[in-house]
Amino acid sequence: MPASTPPSMPTPAPQLGADDIEIISRERAYDGFFKLNRLQLRHRKFDGDWSAALPRELIVRRDAVGALLYDPQLDAIALVEQFRTGIIDSQRSPWILELVAGLIDRDETPAEVATREVLEEANCQVLALEPIFEFFTSPGGTNEYLHIFCARCDLTNAGGVYGLPEEHEDIRVHVFGYDACVALLKDGAINNAITIIALQWLQMQRVRLRQLWC
Repeated sequence: MPASTPPSMPTPAPQLGADDIEIISRERAYDGFFKLNRLQLRHRKFDGDWSAALPRELIVRRDAVGALLYDPQLDAIALVEQFRTGIIDSQRSPWILELVAGLIDRDETPAEVATREVLEEANCQVLALEPIFEFFTSPGGTNEYLHIFCARCDLTNAGGVYGLPEEHEDIRVHVFGYDACVALLKDGAINNAITIIALQWLQMQRVRLRQLWC
């Protein structure tokens, strides 16, 4: 007999919200490229009681945007390679393959940031944008919120080293055929979350995008 399909379950609505948090104190512990707030807080528990006062640190960042560059006619993907400080204590190389990405300025929309960053970091023009996902990157310790797009680009002549000198950017553009890029993903050569998420999304949406954009 064929296996039965389990019934879909409704998504439970959150029972606790902003009114169930008490900020006892908040101070700026560090104010550099990253901002660090030191907090004392308590929150309501699922049984209705309140937690004890908890010390917490929060990395404060502007919202960010990532863009996966895809050429549907060539069936090719462009990723950028650059140095990342967060990997210097790992056994892996701190130069990683990832999405074009940047931070949102106060007067910009996420789509405008994606278009600007694709030009600055990859020297490509965005021909169309498709939203992928938006989410908190690591809510246990930072408020950073990320918007990911798939950017339709002509990658025929893509490649080279770009970035803004005043921001100390040194960014190399790599162009891969779709199958070669998926192989890198499967082999673990791509090791950062937003790029993995974007490429897995493209695996699901590639046929539709090629029909839409070709």
